[in-house]
Amino acid sequence: MSALLEVTGLQASYGSSQVLFGLDFSIQAGEVVTLLGRNGMGKSTTLRCLSGWMKPKAGQIRFCGEVVNGWPADRIARLGLAIVPEGRQVFPNLSVREHLQAFAANRCGAPQPWGVERVFDLFPRLRERAGNMGNQLSGGEQQMLAIGRALVTNPRLLILDEASEGLAPLIREEIWRCLKVLRESGQTILVVDKYVKRLIRLADRHHILERGQMVWAGDSAALDADHALWLRYLGV
Repeated sequence: MSALLEVTGLQASYGSSQVLFGLDFSIQAGEVVTLLGRNGMGKSTTLRCLSGWMKPKAGQIRFCGEVVNGWPADRIARLGLAIVPEGRQVFPNLSVREHLQAFAANRCGAPQPWGVERVFDLFPRLRERAGNMGNQLSGGEQQMLAIGRALVTNPRLLILDEASEGLAPLIREEIWRCLKVLRESGQTILVVDKYVKRLIRLADRHHILERGQMVWAGDSAALDADHALWLRYLGV
């Protein structure tokens, strides 16, 4: 079976400074997979390449059977990739409901697609704030909205970049609950986050980056059994 996403030999640079050095990894439909590593090790650059915001220096990115190297971000998004960006990036002058209505699409042809009301069922707090503008929301509410905005596109692949970063503990738990629901629904997810203990319970497979190279890959059982990896590469 061909992978939903297959990355081979991915290299990327900022000017003369090379950041990624030949990454190889893949994601099958229905999997939850992580990219782990300390800050500055290449995770965000990898996501920029996958989503079309940065053109790779070399290598190949194949998504939904298409080689998408060099495609603009909007074309990759229409193929079924949605990203919840670090920093949320909600629009200050759109209401919660307008955010969800503006991005609604059924890119994967889901028989029961995500829409506004289904997102409100997942995040009841957003229903309570439906008329509030983006700049009137708390950080946690903005994060819920960023996830909901991605979900209403009904993506084939959902990418979350530090989705629990900077949130209060109760809100962080709400985000983890949401991700568990999405995993159980069969949503394919790529997660970048630092909470290894939670990711072990959530994800199928993990990849660790160190200075732009893939230094370890394995399943949750293997990662849980080797805490020396956590200390060496993740600072946990």
